Amino acid sequence: MSCHYRLHSVFLLIIVFSLLRNVVVHCKTLKRDVKALNEIKASLGWRVVYAWVGDDPCGEGGLPPWSGVTCTTQGDYRVVTELAVYAVSIVGPFPTAVTNLLDLTRLDLHNNKLTGPLPPQIGRLKRLKTLNLRWNKLQDVIPPEIGELKQLTHLYLSFNNFKGEIPKELANLSELRYLHLHENHFTGRIPPELGTLQYLRHVDVGNNRLVGTIRELIRVEGCFPALRNLYLNSNYLTGGIPAQLANLTNLEILYLSYNKMAGIIPASIAHIPKLTYLYLDHNQFSGRIPDAFYKHPFLKEMYIEGNAFRPGVNPIGVHKVIELSDSDFLF
Repeated sequence: MSCHYRLHSVFLLIIVFSLLRNVVVHCKTLKRDVKALNEIKASLGWRVVYAWVGDDPCGEGGLPPWSGVTCTTQGDYRVVTELAVYAVSIVGPFPTAVTNLLDLTRLDLHNNKLTGPLPPQIGRLKRLKTLNLRWNKLQDVIPPEIGELKQLTHLYLSFNNFKGEIPKELANLSELRYLHLHENHFTGRIPPELGTLQYLRHVDVGNNRLVGTIRELIRVEGCFPALRNLYLNSNYLTGGIPAQLANLTNLEILYLSYNKMAGIIPASIAHIPKLTYLYLDHNQFSGRIPDAFYKHPFLKEMYIEGNAFRPGVNPIGVHKVIELSDSDFLF
């Protein structure tokens, strides 16, 4: 009897799994996503399209999902949750149809040849966590609607032709960890509102045309509580290094090279506990470097060339430009 009961149970389980399998197999892709991806397909170059076989981006009739497209089953439908099509020489304007993929959590179109502006409809992608558009030719201002991407943790817009001011709406991205705006044409001041972001670890606004002072950036008490890396190099920043910068106790990299900063280096900066790389070169700093820097347990490099320091002031370590890749930050 017991054996018969077990066989009966196994038989039922087989039937249940078969039914579930059939449900998964016959799940349809949401029409909205099929339409959007086919619009994108029609606008892309052959290098992408040749791998996009069939009409369903999630795959159908034995065909695999389209290359770079990740789908997830939600209820009775499949939806597109990731679109990662990079380094395939996509030419032309940013495909606005992407903004109809409302379940996207990752959009990665980096290292292509996209042109034109980033459309304000980008704010529709409420579930987006990673937006990587670096190494394109995108231009114009970043739309304020970028601040509507409340779940965003990684934002890569480096190496484009964006202009105008860095939008203060970025401070609405309460989950943001990594902000890359390097090598664009941004002007104006860095919004101090960014300091309210509790999880922000990495800020890179180097190689732009930004003005202002560090004092303005950190004027709010308790700002940038998680910040580890601050890249402000190759801009038009003025003023000195405020002693209050030492309040950023998690800071590891401070990159101030090629600005118009001046004044002495406060001894308090040497007491940032994890400071590892300090780049001061090609500014107008003067005076002596406090002895505490030379006794710092973690400071590997301090580059000081191209300033007005007193004779006898020595650098620490061997200078090398730090360039961090996407892979250092993506999940």
